[in-house]
Amino acid sequence: MSTIGFVLVLFTACLTMAANLMLRAGIGAAGGFTLGSVTQILRGLVALFMQPLFALGFVIYFLASVVWFRVVATEALSVAYPILVSLTFVLVTAGAAFLFSEPVSLRKLVGLAVIATGIAIVSLEKGIT
Repeated sequence: MSTIGFVLVLFTACLTMAANLMLRAGIGAAGGFTLGSVTQILRGLVALFMQPLFALGFVIYFLASVVWFRVVATEALSVAYPILVSLTFVLVTAGAAFLFSEPVSLRKLVGLAVIATGIAIVSLEKGIT
């Protein structure tokens, strides 16, 4: 994976993390979201998009996708995708713990350490050039 590719994957992971956290905050501010009838779903979606954090999270998800398109076009998907998913998992877990006081158990920390080790192994498979 190229250095630029790795930076773009990292940037995509950061954008995805920010988007997830904003979506979560926006859903909370809107009073939640449930699936039900089509009318209930449409009302819920309107309420969500009226929440600035949710709307911004949605836009940031789109921007993350645009950056990701560049990675998919130029890097080995079998290397880039595991790195993206792993980094995003670690970043979202840390962000949720910090912003939403979600618990982080020892088991979760060990799992995150294993994932971080996996990121290192996968990203160094062919080396970052």
